[in-house]
Amino acid sequence: MVLDEIAFGEKEMAERRLETMRSVPLLRVTDEVKKLAGKILASALLPATADRDATHIALASVYEMDILLTWNSRHIANAAIRLRLRKVVEAADFTLPVICTPEELVETDDEQSD
Repeated sequence: MVLDEIAFGEKEMAERRLETMRSVPLLRVTDEVKKLAGKILASALLPATADRDATHIALASVYEMDILLTWNSRHIANAAIRLRLRKVVEAADFTLPVICTPEELVETDDEQSD
């Protein structure tokens, strides 16, 4: 799914993104992932058209990721839905990872010394 997304756009940049991803292990979209993504969509926290976003969240939850890093602040890294999304994921017996943008994840020199 991610490979499909990073293949879009300007050809040379897409090729560079794909090359970077060659060494990254791929996660399977299992029935468990599909079921959780369906529950996320059924909660109406995301629009029905955001099925790929729901699947990203489900993958990170089912595979017990610590962090889901995304530039998608509309549907994924959205503080307005995060608490309610956590309840949906936890009701399905999974844990929602920390969801943030790359900018939120970057530590400053001051933070590293604490």
